[in-house]
Amino acid sequence: MNKELQKRILSSLILIPIALFFIIKGSTFFILFLLILFLISSSEWLNMTKKLELKLLGIFFLIFSFYSTFYIREAGLMSFLLVMIICITTDLGGYIFGKLFKGPKLIKISPNKTYSGMLGSFLLSIVASYLFATMYDLISTFNNIYIGNFEFIILIFIISSISQIGDLIISYFKRISKIKNTGKIFPGHGGMLDRIDGMIFVFPSLYLLDKF
Repeated sequence: MNKELQKRILSSLILIPIALFFIIKGSTFFILFLLILFLISSSEWLNMTKKLELKLLGIFFLIFSFYSTFYIREAGLMSFLLVMIICITTDLGGYIFGKLFKGPKLIKISPNKTYSGMLGSFLLSIVASYLFATMYDLISTFNNIYIGNFEFIILIFIISSISQIGDLIISYFKRISKIKNTGKIFPGHGGMLDRIDGMIFVFPSLYLLDKF
C-alpha cells in the first residue's frame, strides 16, 4: 500500500464520522457545516481562478450548490445519504478500478481517468446504492422513483455521471491553473473542491429535477 493511499484511508476514517455527525444532526448543525465547507471551497476557487468573471460565476454557483444541498437534506435524511453514497462510491469505484485495470485514458484534461475507472464508478455506485436502499427499506427516492423500478438504476446512472462530469470540470480548471490539487487541507485528498467536486454538481441537478 503506497503512502498516498494510506493518507487517503486515514483522512477518510477521520472525515466520514465528522461529516455524518453534522448530516444526521441536520438543522443548525448542518447549516454550520455547510457554511464551513462553502467558505473553504470559495477560498480555493478564488485562489485557483484568475479571471474576475470566473471568480464571480464560481461563487454564485457554489451558493446555489450549497443551498441545493441543504434543500435535499431537508427533504429527507435517507435520500440525502443515498445521494452521498452514490457520489462517494462513484469516486471510489473510479479510483479502485482505474488503479487495478488501468487501460485506455478517458480524457486529456484528467490524465488519471480511464475507461475502466469510469465503468467501475457506475458499477460500484449501483451495487452500493441497491444495498443501502434495500438495507434501510427505502421505497422511493426522488419524484416517486421506486427502487424496484428500472428508473432507479437510471437515476443512479445519472447521478454518477453528473458526479464524474463535475470531477472533470474541476480537473479542467486545475489543469489550466497548472495545479495538482485545489488545496492541501486533507492529507492524501488535496483540497475541499478535490473531495466534493462531484457533489457540488449533483445536488443542484437533483434540486432542479425535483422542482421541474
